Amino acid sequence: MVVRRLPPLRALEAFVRVVRLGSAKAAANELALSPSALSRRVAALEDFTGKRLFTRQHQSMKLTDEGQLFYNAIGPKLEELAEAVEAQIDRGQVLRLHLGVPALFGGQRLFPRLPELRKLHPRLHIDIDTGGHLEDRVGDTLDAAIILAKEPDPAFYRVQLDHNKVYAITSAALAEELGPEPDEAKLSKQTFFIHQDLADSLDAWLRAIDMPDLEPASIDKFDSGSLVLEAAAQGMGIAIMHDDHFRRAHDTRLARLYDTDVESPYRYWFVCRPKSLEMRPVRIFHEWLLQAGL
Repeated sequence: MVVRRLPPLRALEAFVRVVRLGSAKAAANELALSPSALSRRVAALEDFTGKRLFTRQHQSMKLTDEGQLFYNAIGPKLEELAEAVEAQIDRGQVLRLHLGVPALFGGQRLFPRLPELRKLHPRLHIDIDTGGHLEDRVGDTLDAAIILAKEPDPAFYRVQLDHNKVYAITSAALAEELGPEPDEAKLSKQTFFIHQDLADSLDAWLRAIDMPDLEPASIDKFDSGSLVLEAAAQGMGIAIMHDDHFRRAHDTRLARLYDTDVESPYRYWFVCRPKSLEMRPVRIFHEWLLQAGL
């Protein structure tokens, strides 16, 4: 029996990490390597295959066509190998992840895609926590979390998941009543609904419509994004939320108020303790999250 020569597994791992994370810097950080050490591993793989897998410009590495074909061929095989080794080590034990997730993100973005993750990693099971103060509990009761914040704690490993606009959202009937242009007299009679984690979004929106000193009838704060949207759909007032929340709701009762482009002060982030990336459940979820583009 002829034993075929295999490429260096560490070089393969470095290659796959760069592709999946989309960044040589992120791959080096995850593998606890210096950028030069990561580059040497990738170069060793290129020498072995005789292919130029990346083009290099300054600090960036971009897949070549040959690199993409190579990844398409070996990526699934490496995952199969990891699963096979894992099965022998863990003897079929469940891999469990304790994950904090805002309820609205979970309902709109995570749960519709979870069947894909289960199919890829049937032994990974996730305990979902939608409670408050998620960031404060990462590294304690939570292995990782998806949080809505301006900037996470710099001590965390973090990945920004999106970039959003602030929308004023209300019922179609109330939007028609308020008209196509901001009217201070009409707006001052309205109740505004905001999520307690998005408090500065209202100020950003008021500045954008040139009414920074507007005093509405009331500002009601909720701890549930779903309830904020439902209050707006019921015509009870104006919800200040992200554009993504509005689009993913697919609720025909809702309408965007005015056509005002406002940058959100907040983003969704994936966060965990840097050491937690060594845990198989965290690493699996992290890599899938980036690939899935949630």
